[in-house]
Amino acid sequence: MIRISTGRSDAAHTALALTVVGCAAVLVTTACSPSSSPHHQATAATPSPHSFSATVDNPWFPLTPGRTLVYSGVKDGAKSTEYLTSSRETQKITGIPCRVVLDRLYIGRTLHEATRDYYAQDATGNVWYFGEDTAELDAQGNMVSTEGTWHAGQNGARPGIFLPAHPVPGAGGQQEYYPGQAEDHFQVLNLTSRVSVPYKNFSGTLRTKEWTPLEPGVVDNKYYVKGIGTVKEITVKGGPFEENVLVAVRG
Repeated sequence: MIRISTGRSDAAHTALALTVVGCAAVLVTTACSPSSSPHHQATAATPSPHSFSATVDNPWFPLTPGRTLVYSGVKDGAKSTEYLTSSRETQKITGIPCRVVLDRLYIGRTLHEATRDYYAQDATGNVWYFGEDTAELDAQGNMVSTEGTWHAGQNGARPGIFLPAHPVPGAGGQQEYYPGQAEDHFQVLNLTSRVSVPYKNFSGTLRTKEWTPLEPGVVDNKYYVKGIGTVKEITVKGGPFEENVLVAVRG
């Protein structure tokens, strides 16, 4: 969930050239907790394609074309660097235009994972997540796995609201749904948190709790800042411990 000078290997280009397939979906969108069952969640029909835009300007998660957020962190016990780039590319998925976000994760100096994420914003300002194409690479730059790839509308997968237009403490929902592969949930904790990262100190941040039933007992917190997006993600329960903190904004 993750983005340069060293990132232009042939393998990376191969990974980032993966093709998106069409989608259509139904969303689960209510406040929930790790113990919530589908029977306690309300469903809402996905808005029609004409109500979506690839322009994602939700203040808590703006995807400004050409901008890269740089993160430093710990993954699988090793130091990591991540580059999250909002590309100028858009991709239509069953008529819905999505912003293509390029996510590159390095372990040490080696490109470990290259991902294309697909986001769109509806007319009310909710940011939706429509899927991803993921390529895991070995130390030589060869693609060894595409596990984690999913596209809404294929094999039972559904898109979800990644972040609402107007977050309210206690509210939450399912960000994605591909049975057994992608089942992330979130809940808004508050909009008043303070957080310190290498890039800057912030107050009035949006803090969320995130989890997946695929990893029982593991809970992360994410911190969002208006005008930037995610500035910190950290494991707060369960393991293994992972952390990502913003170190630079480019473009």
